[in-house]
Amino acid sequence: MQISGHSNGNFYKLLSFRILIVLAYQIIATVVGWHIYELTHDTLALGLIGLTEAIAYFCSALFAGYAIDHYSRRLFGVVACLLLFGNALTLAAISAGWLGDNILWWIYGSIGLTGLARAFFGPTFSAMFALVVARDRYARAAGFATSVFQFGLVVGPALGGILVAWAGKISAYGVAAGLCLGSATALLSIRVKIPKSEISESIATSIGQGFRFVFSNQIILGAQSLDMFAVLFGGAVSLLPAFIHDVYHYGPEGLGILRAAPAIGAVMTGLYMARNPIHRHTGKWLLAAVAGFGISMICFALSVNFWLAGLLLILSGVFDGVSVVLRSTILQLATPDAMRGRVSAISGIFIGSSNELGAFESGIAARLMGLVPSVIFGGTMTLIVVGATAKLAPKLRRLELGQLQ
Repeated sequence: MQISGHSNGNFYKLLSFRILIVLAYQIIATVVGWHIYELTHDTLALGLIGLTEAIAYFCSALFAGYAIDHYSRRLFGVVACLLLFGNALTLAAISAGWLGDNILWWIYGSIGLTGLARAFFGPTFSAMFALVVARDRYARAAGFATSVFQFGLVVGPALGGILVAWAGKISAYGVAAGLCLGSATALLSIRVKIPKSEISESIATSIGQGFRFVFSNQIILGAQSLDMFAVLFGGAVSLLPAFIHDVYHYGPEGLGILRAAPAIGAVMTGLYMARNPIHRHTGKWLLAAVAGFGISMICFALSVNFWLAGLLLILSGVFDGVSVVLRSTILQLATPDAMRGRVSAISGIFIGSSNELGAFESGIAARLMGLVPSVIFGGTMTLIVVGATAKLAPKLRRLELGQLQ
């Protein structure tokens, strides 16, 4: 199947860049979470992982979008891969005991560098996607790309858990470092003409243009806000080490399985939607999917069986997969080519940082309410957010995808 006017090879190389860096990031995230909880047995310490990465990500994301729009749509992605490569080696050195005392400080500092590197991955992919995929193929390509992305979310945590259980943390970080190098190589190998951008305004002015575009577009703003608050309140992934230790009594391989479960559902959904894009009642499908995600999280919190919990997390991934594909397609179709880096970076602040801030919120809520009540609270808040978005963003609620094509 022809994806674009360019060869399919460029699209597959772009997908290789994405999946390899996702695998590396997920391995690092899984191993770091296990390591921190192993040292502290404190849910707040797990939440601080998210806060540390979110601060670094938030401080650099807007500048990353500006740099990709105005200087290079590829170079900064390669540099970010190499930064994550160095970070994986640093974490391996920490695990080996080569960096002395104050282990937690070293780990949290390394997590901050992960947030800095991650700020460039989304804008790079979004900008390159528009160069290698024809506009009339965006919906199908977005579904396929989401499946590949979610496949990385399946394999990465599982691989991280297996590597920790069978080979140790040092080996796990070493594998992540190798994947980072592979991702950089894939991005460099893409052969496509990249248009030059003329810099005619200051950084602040350029970033401000991106914000004005997003906040003046009710459809984009509504979709991003919906997903942001759903992830902020509804996610329970950061608390999985505590569920594994205290509820299900499994080892690190169990953590890998549960971390991968949501992505299994999302992969199946993405593959289906790649062949069957949702063009009608798009806004209503998006709202329903996020509501389903919140309900799945409430049911997960109430489950006491490991395998039932896994099935509920798979179901949450199905709903999240619908949301991700629709949101990605809306963003690609509604964004001008010259602003893709900045708009993707702003979207990343909405969605990406909410993952880490959501982890911090989950840690605080678990400390104050207890592990299970905190997840029930988050799922309930997600349902409230869906209702508020349906009321406040009628253009999104009534959206038909064909309106944007």
